[in-house]
Amino acid sequence: MAKTDDKQLYRRIQERDQAALEALYDKYEKLLYSFSYKMVQDPLAAEEIVQEVMMKLWKGTGHYDDTKGKFSSWLLTMTRNTAIDHIRKHDKQEVHLSNEWEPGDSGARVEDMVEWKEQGETLKKAIRTLKKEQIEIVELFYFKGYSQRKIAEKTNIPLGTIKGRIRLALKHLRQELSGERGTQL
Repeated sequence: MAKTDDKQLYRRIQERDQAALEALYDKYEKLLYSFSYKMVQDPLAAEEIVQEVMMKLWKGTGHYDDTKGKFSSWLLTMTRNTAIDHIRKHDKQEVHLSNEWEPGDSGARVEDMVEWKEQGETLKKAIRTLKKEQIEIVELFYFKGYSQRKIAEKTNIPLGTIKGRIRLALKHLRQELSGERGTQL
């Protein structure tokens, strides 16, 4: 029911319905703020990130496709990417892992939080199957927000090697996750 409500609100936002944006903001503001705060460890930056995500929704940046997953997961992914962009823009070196996030009093539905946690556990399990050097690079790139060039500088590994390791790691993760789901991606 709530999933349908999210889709309806999203469609109304696309039609420039400000009340729909306010309703979506009220529903997800606490969840997005706590998620952002865990990544940036700065309350003002976390508020900016939530505002930026809402502006992206209003402007139609990105497109939600309900065949690819739940709206709440898409919104959290957009928030994660916005937080990483914020960190890169402000040249901070550390991003805290989103899997350390505890929902607390976020106002999100329990089912969404459980699904998010399960997906996080599945991903962590798949990451553990990577080679040690791939794990380090994946963590620096996806969870700590480093650019590929910064990873090359930090690890003293050529940029081409970094790109190759990320590509191979993603290929391996895709295979692991498709095996986990029992489907081909």
